[in-house]
Amino acid sequence: MISHESHDQYVSSEDGTRLVIRRVGSGDPVVLVHGSGGGLRSWAAVADQLAHDHEVWMPARRGYGPSDVPPGRKSFKDESADLAAVIEAARESSGGPVHLVGASYGATLSLHTVSTDPRHVRSLALFEPPLFAAGPETVPMLDRYRSAFDRDDAQEMAAALNDVTRVPAKIVAAFAAAAGDRTPDPVEARRSAIGWLHDLEALAEDSTDVARWSSITVPTLLMQGADTWEPMPTTMNALATTIPGARRIIWQGQSHFVTMTAPTLVADALRQFFAEVPA
Repeated sequence: MISHESHDQYVSSEDGTRLVIRRVGSGDPVVLVHGSGGGLRSWAAVADQLAHDHEVWMPARRGYGPSDVPPGRKSFKDESADLAAVIEAARESSGGPVHLVGASYGATLSLHTVSTDPRHVRSLALFEPPLFAAGPETVPMLDRYRSAFDRDDAQEMAAALNDVTRVPAKIVAAFAAAAGDRTPDPVEARRSAIGWLHDLEALAEDSTDVARWSSITVPTLLMQGADTWEPMPTTMNALATTIPGARRIIWQGQSHFVTMTAPTLVADALRQFFAEVPA
């Protein structure tokens, strides 16, 4: 793999929130939006391959350092404004509309953003948005997580998040076994914990109504792993029938972590999709 030189820069959202963006490569612009617990490096392995022929923009979302962590509760309206500012910066840099790609929570945010203002989005690619994890049912999990966060109880925070994401116990156990005695970097762990708290706030105020995305008309690619647990498969089925003309890829032997476990698979699928989208 060829490592491309990256550059970090700042973009200000309409409310003054400062977002840090990592940019790499040259060509048609691609904005990659990370999921919960992520950051500037979440898409690095995929971005390094796309950078051969695309200018890739990777923002750290609000609530995730080194971007700002504004006070108060977060909403998808806030983050849609953030993402619109990033899209505008990428458009101004390149002179053309962007390919918008979101993973997990970042895919849900991308749906919100495109449904609000699709003008500068050339295409939309979504990997497993957790549309089932929203609304009043998530409020007790948010409260439980916030309480554990205030106590700095990492084990209870993780347990609350497992209830939100519905990761099967055997997968949780496998991750724990793989980690062994390694302890996470405390700065990165705290940064992730803060970001998760704000993401849960936005999810608690959101809706599980998939039908609202039927207004999206930009070319759309839906991506998923065949091994991802329910209710993600059911959610993706519903989304596929809701967005008119959406294309769909289901990767055998992959799950919700495919951007890390098989980045070449993801990069190749995105590059092919981008090439087929009308200019």
